[in-house]
Amino acid sequence: MTQDPEAVMLFAAGFGTRMGALTENRPKPLIKVAGRPLIDHALDLVNALQPKRIVANLHYLPDQLEAHLVPKGVLLSHETPEILETGGGIRAALPLLGSHPVYTLNPDAIWSGPNPLTMLREAWNPDHMDALLMCVPVDQAVGHTGKGDFTAEENGRIVRGGSLIYGGAQIMKTEGLMDIPEKAFSLNVLWDRMQKQDRLFALTYPGRWCDVGHPEGITLAEGLIADV
Repeated sequence: MTQDPEAVMLFAAGFGTRMGALTENRPKPLIKVAGRPLIDHALDLVNALQPKRIVANLHYLPDQLEAHLVPKGVLLSHETPEILETGGGIRAALPLLGSHPVYTLNPDAIWSGPNPLTMLREAWNPDHMDALLMCVPVDQAVGHTGKGDFTAEENGRIVRGGSLIYGGAQIMKTEGLMDIPEKAFSLNVLWDRMQKQDRLFALTYPGRWCDVGHPEGITLAEGLIADV
């Protein structure tokens, strides 16, 4: 079986609570940045790959997202009655994603520079990697005020803590999800296991990146787009 990814998972199930009133009646992926929903900016990156399948998980206000995504050919993984977090969400979507490694992408970020997904595809080496994360240096993360998530070693392996932020794009193998007993769990659980086995890697993004997880991020992201 080939270890090249064939499908993309878009995380669209969350409540978007940091957005406050903006997500009272609208799911966060449909909030507009520069006149277009966030998830459409993400689909621009995804469609450049021409993947065999695109899957989105839904939970909060799913009808709105379903109406928006089905005409675009996106397959849907409905999380009911409870939301499953990132790790549980991917595992629940595996019947749609298939058994190959998958790309995952968070729609609530704007990338200014090369397509992070095509960069991941070019660097993916399944013989040595169980996951390859796209990370952004703190000083290239527009509006970011916190610490980083990871440090990259010379060979690309990563450890916790440091000045690299996980940007929300990766390629990962999914077999390890089956060994996690919880129904709802974060991908961090799987990443920590991969790190212990020296199988967790990162690329460093050469452009700029903006998290659109809060209202102020909309203005910052629009400025980033305008600078291109």
